[in-house]
Amino acid sequence: MVRDVDEGTGGMTGYGTEREAYLKRLRRIEGQIRGLQRMVEQDKYCIDILTQVSAATKALQSFSLELLDEHLATCVVQAAASGGEEADLKVREASDAIARLVRS
Repeated sequence: MVRDVDEGTGGMTGYGTEREAYLKRLRRIEGQIRGLQRMVEQDKYCIDILTQVSAATKALQSFSLELLDEHLATCVVQAAASGGEEADLKVREASDAIARLVRS
């Protein structure tokens, strides 16, 4: 989860200038999920639904990896350059996020 400015990021968010592109991707994924709902409502063939679930899952995974990459390249690098507890915290947060992604 990207923390907002009020949560101690020093005014920097991990999505920086890519915010609109990220929102566009998330809206596309939201549309995929709505499509899945319609498919279930219309009693579509299970395998067709599962194919679409796979596509939505891959889209979310791709989004997550891109956001993580952005976070590492900005927030973590900046914190590491500053050193100290903030660097340790950012590395630990990134490591925890990676672990959650691997488990999902």
